[in-house]
Amino acid sequence: MFELKKKTELNIILFFSIFALASAFFIEYILGHKSCNLCLLQRIPYILVITIIILISIFKSFEKVSLLILSIIFFLATFLAIYHVGIEQGFIDESAVCNLNNKELNSLNKKDLLKELNTKPISCKDVSFKMFGLSLATLNTLISLILAVITLRIFFNYEKK
Repeated sequence: MFELKKKTELNIILFFSIFALASAFFIEYILGHKSCNLCLLQRIPYILVITIIILISIFKSFEKVSLLILSIIFFLATFLAIYHVGIEQGFIDESAVCNLNNKELNSLNKKDLLKELNTKPISCKDVSFKMFGLSLATLNTLISLILAVITLRIFFNYEKK
């Protein structure tokens, strides 16, 4: 019974991770909202989680340790998302991560100027897309925290029947 419950919970986590990643790609590439550098970094934990859950289901070894790793990944994702929300709200100044490839506009040529403006990274403090009145970083904070707690609970209940 517990084995089935654990598999169901891991499948739910896998589903939410795939859904979160697919939503980010949909918003960026279909709806046309460009992502800032922190938004791009916030995708990495989901990619790691998807990979780990697939490996758990294939090899069925090191499950307990993998659950702890999943929990740590989600807690780190939560802190990264909180950091991003802090930048969006103005509580924290933008870091070097937000200003990667930030060049000064030195060209007076119209074509070069347009090219530089199009390649300039999006500011981490600018919220270009909201869902339910919340920024995606705020939603990611909530989702990552919930998934971190769920994976930690599965880890602690791993050998209990």
